[in-house]
Amino acid sequence: MTTKRSDQEKSEKYARALIDAARQEGRANKDLVQWNHALKFSPEVLETLAAMRTEDDLNLVGDVARTYKEILDSEDKTVSVTVTTAVPLDNDLREKVIAKAEKDLNAPVYLVERVDPSIIGGVVLEARGNRYDASVRAQLANIRKTLSSTFIGSDD
Repeated sequence: MTTKRSDQEKSEKYARALIDAARQEGRANKDLVQWNHALKFSPEVLETLAAMRTEDDLNLVGDVARTYKEILDSEDKTVSVTVTTAVPLDNDLREKVIAKAEKDLNAPVYLVERVDPSIIGGVVLEARGNRYDASVRAQLANIRKTLSSTFIGSDD
């Protein structure tokens, strides 16, 4: 059984090895961001990446992603829907978005959530190659466009 201290020592060794390698490539901060994303990886994704690394096939990661999506799209009725909001969704709103998307798409939905404060408010939905932008940022852009194209003045 490992002790807390030995886990801390192992963690520091891994972290230092990663930092040293990343610094040599000039991307220590970028690798930290990627590492934080890796916390979300499932065991099967990590195992597949390890196998690809062993076989020196990491150059195929993009191809595997495309092929995975093609196979999933052809064999699974679930539609991946990306919802972007200015703040994280709460459970109630998440359930409403899923219900509305499933009704509109007539299919089960897998919701991918993104937070982008620059949209100010509202939502941006992306599904099946379509984008539905109901963000405050888009509404303000439309108002700005309308106002700038309208001549306001008198004929006098």
